[in-house]
Amino acid sequence: MSENKGPGPLALVGSGEYLPQMAEIEGGLIAGRSPRYVQLATASVPDGPPVVERWHNLGRAQAERLGVEAVTLDVNDRHDAEDASIAAQVEGAGLVYLSGGHPAYLAETLRGTLVWDAIVAAWRAGSALAGCSAGAMAFSSWVPSLRHPREGGTEGLGLLPHLRVIPHFDAFASRIPDMVTRFLLPHDPSITVLGIDEDTAIVGGPSSWTVKGRSSAWRLSDDGREQMVSGTSITTPLN
Repeated sequence: MSENKGPGPLALVGSGEYLPQMAEIEGGLIAGRSPRYVQLATASVPDGPPVVERWHNLGRAQAERLGVEAVTLDVNDRHDAEDASIAAQVEGAGLVYLSGGHPAYLAETLRGTLVWDAIVAAWRAGSALAGCSAGAMAFSSWVPSLRHPREGGTEGLGLLPHLRVIPHFDAFASRIPDMVTRFLLPHDPSITVLGIDEDTAIVGGPSSWTVKGRSSAWRLSDDGREQMVSGTSITTPLN
């Protein structure tokens, strides 16, 4: 195992967390790091315990494929997120992964808590950090409501304030007119908006990324969409 200095890699994933087709990406994130795969299904809590347990089972199965230890954190609300014993379980992680569900709930549950502080500290010390779908969206400073974009959103976790992510972009864009996509664009030109297709990720960060997976990432602006296929390098200027 190599010694890590400085922040570890970040991954923003459009969909597919813990599935076999994403094992190569997740394995690449934890390679050379502690074989301790910390997983949070917090974003799925509003969907009920059976859904949370499904994510836990998928995460354990992926960890087994990768030959690493799965560490499941039961963070269901802010009380859990302020539990020092739960936060302590983040220490020594090689990869911390926030899976999908409801981005606003995830952000509101973790923001400013001991668990989130522990995750950020682990990343700054060299752990890899990934978010899929809701997890990727929550890393921004603002989380929109994709179902009802005109209703606004909520404050995000603020790790990547210069980015906004639209996950499941190939599926999402096929269901909505361009005018709705454009409505999600911020007025601040310093913020980069990226669509990330399903089973696809951008890896690196916080300003230099590489597209990985089966499909594409898309840079969105008032001028339209720029497609970036797997293997493409992306620069997202910091604010």
